[in-house]
Order: sequence, then structure tokens, then C-alpha cells
Amino acid sequence: MEQKAIWLLPTQEQTFRHEWKHVINYCDYLILRNRLQVIAKQDYHVREDGTYQIRSLYFDNLDDKVLLEKLNGYNRREKFRIRYYNGDTSFIRLEKKSKINGLCSKVSASITSEQCERLLNNDTLWMKVSDNPLFVELYAKMMYQQLRPKVLVDYVREPYIYEAGNVRVTIDTQIKTGLYNQNLFDTESISVEVPDNQIILEVKYDSFLPEVIQNAVRLNDRRGTSYSKYAACRMYG
Repeated sequence: MEQKAIWLLPTQEQTFRHEWKHVINYCDYLILRNRLQVIAKQDYHVREDGTYQIRSLYFDNLDDKVLLEKLNGYNRREKFRIRYYNGDTSFIRLEKKSKINGLCSKVSASITSEQCERLLNNDTLWMKVSDNPLFVELYAKMMYQQLRPKVLVDYVREPYIYEAGNVRVTIDTQIKTGLYNQNLFDTESISVEVPDNQIILEVKYDSFLPEVIQNAVRLNDRRGTSYSKYAACRMYG
């Protein structure tokens, strides 16, 4: 009866958006940066250098459900993560990112550092009785899918915003993995860069992508990719 009650709880409304990615080189990056700085605004959370640091802790189970769904290209998949920015643990988000038939959606909720510590110590009963449906959903899936914290992912993001079309263009660099450490708050942990030191361009938008952005992000001989920072970091464990 308790499991049925969990499923009857309301879930957060999801808005699906278009998303595509390119793996680019440093020359591409310089070209894109020059174009975007002219036509788009930067996210107000950035540091003086126009970037912010992201640390994420992703969840998966012993069968690598999340990883295999990504590698096998499932049309319907989801992943949970906890993340914070620029080392500021006063603002932490629990997020669920979903993908259905090529469209992406993200729902999120604030989570405190104390709640994160409890979760990392496998103290999860507080999530079961939470008023937030995202916490209840994660609790349920930690029970029946056996989701657990799996890998740390660190990277630097340079974000740009264009209001028409609700466009967000980001460039991610310095992608690193925390190896076998799942302690979200361990800033002294050893991390290593993923192979090839990839630079990832991501473009997200609602119903249409304005022509000015299409032209700005157009690069010769660059094809779309399904690159996953999570999957790239999982090669170490």
C-alpha cells in the first residue's frame, strides 16, 4: 500500500525543449565566443571571466541502468543528479533530466547541504514524507531501482541567453571525473580530465531557434552528437 501511495503523489509539471550538441575544437570555440558575445547576454551567475564551475553527483544502480539507456540510445530515459555552482553549497539543486523522442525536460528542487549529507549516508526516509514530489520520486526509485550516488562530474560552463525562443547556448570545458569518490563536498578529492579534453557546445530552445542564433552557432563540418558528460566520466568506474 505504501508503494502505491508514492505513485499517486502529484509530479512536477515538465516542459520539454529541443536540445542539440556538438563536439567542437578550440578554434571553433573562439569563433563562437566572438559571435555570441555580440548578440546574446551572459547568465548573471557567471564569474568575472564569464564562466561558472559546476559540480554534479549523478545516480545510477549496480546494473548501470542510466548509463546503458544512454549508450543504447533509448528514446525514453531519465537521470537524477545533485549539483551546485562555483563551490557555493548554500544553493544546491536536486534535478531530474528526462529525454523523450529527442526532446528534453528538467525538473528541480532546492536541497540543503544537510539533506545531501543525509542522502549520502543512506538516510533517505525524510524524502519519503517530503512535500516535494521530486524527493518522493527519487526515494521511490532508490528503493525499487536501487539508484545510488555513482560519480562526480566537474566542468566549467560558459553560458549565453537569447530571449526570443528562450534560447540557452552553453560551452562546456575542463570536464573531469571524481573517479570513485561520491562525496559531493570533498573539494580535495582527486579528479582527472576525460579523454581528448572535449569542448561541448549545447543549444537548448523551446518551439523555434531564431535565425540569428542558427547563424551564430553554425560551424562547417560539425555534426550533432549525443555526447554525455556522465557517460564520459563513467569510463573510470
